Amino acid sequence: MNNIHDAISNQCHRTAKGFQNEQPFKIKLRDIWRWHRQRKVLPPKMGYDAFRQTWCENIDLTLSGDRVWWIGHSTTLIRLNNKIILTDPIFSQRASPLQWMGPKRLTPAAISIDKLSQLDFIVISHNHYDHLDFTSIKKLIVRFANVTLLVPLGLKTKLIKWGAKNVIELDWWDSININDITFTATPAQHWSKRGLFDTNKVLWCGWMMQSNCDGLTKTVYFMGDTGYSPSLKKINERFSKIDLALIPIGAYAPRWFMQSQHIDPAQAVQLYDELNCQSAIAIHWGTFELADDPLDEPPELLSSLKHSRQFYLLKIGGSLAINPENYELK
Repeated sequence: MNNIHDAISNQCHRTAKGFQNEQPFKIKLRDIWRWHRQRKVLPPKMGYDAFRQTWCENIDLTLSGDRVWWIGHSTTLIRLNNKIILTDPIFSQRASPLQWMGPKRLTPAAISIDKLSQLDFIVISHNHYDHLDFTSIKKLIVRFANVTLLVPLGLKTKLIKWGAKNVIELDWWDSININDITFTATPAQHWSKRGLFDTNKVLWCGWMMQSNCDGLTKTVYFMGDTGYSPSLKKINERFSKIDLALIPIGAYAPRWFMQSQHIDPAQAVQLYDELNCQSAIAIHWGTFELADDPLDEPPELLSSLKHSRQFYLLKIGGSLAINPENYELK
């Protein structure tokens, strides 16, 4: 903790039963049933095959310097200060506890785990199945036994049981410096659940990652999953400039059900401005049909809203240099 204000702030989201948002909400069973009864997800206008051809490209890991590659959904590969960070890795064919049912991957991951040559850190935003995937984590910790996992409060025990050796869990606003990269867990407006009786028993968060090399600080913000909340503006009070933000834009429809937990493209642009982002990559779209928005709707909406902002719609496999002075898209 930095000061007394931090200590008081960190108590606001803790309850006797687990955790809550600064603007609490509850997912009601009747609303879940209502949504499922009404669900009708439309395919992309161009069809699934053409969508994959349009929005996927071969990944090029030979590109140099600090950089972010989009692997798919909320999985990104970040090279920062010569260290490799993986966010919310899911390489499985379904975002589900079962690989024969549940949301199916509709676009391939840009790379497979066995093709990764280096991995130093994994950051996890929360425990939903499309962000914390058992099969992917198991494969990663077998291939990279000494990888460090950074997780929100309450997740360490599970990751240790899965076989991870190095797990660090942080509360909102807690920071740790490892190998000259500072990781800070930031608030998000979301929730957690993996079983029948564990709603909000573990925390959810975003991650701020900062490196300092030769006097130049680079700040990368992985937003995780979040609905819009005015309280997120507090992030700007502590991090006055974000060089590159990874902002979710999908799984927002219908708004009456999803608005408490997922931002839409308009709110993604709003947060880009409110948090003083110098550049951003759109994530959390184009891979799974988790809500009622078609796969091709989020990028269409963002394209119409972002105007001159450096808010990039990468192809899966594409990348962006982390360069506060001059952004380079590949």
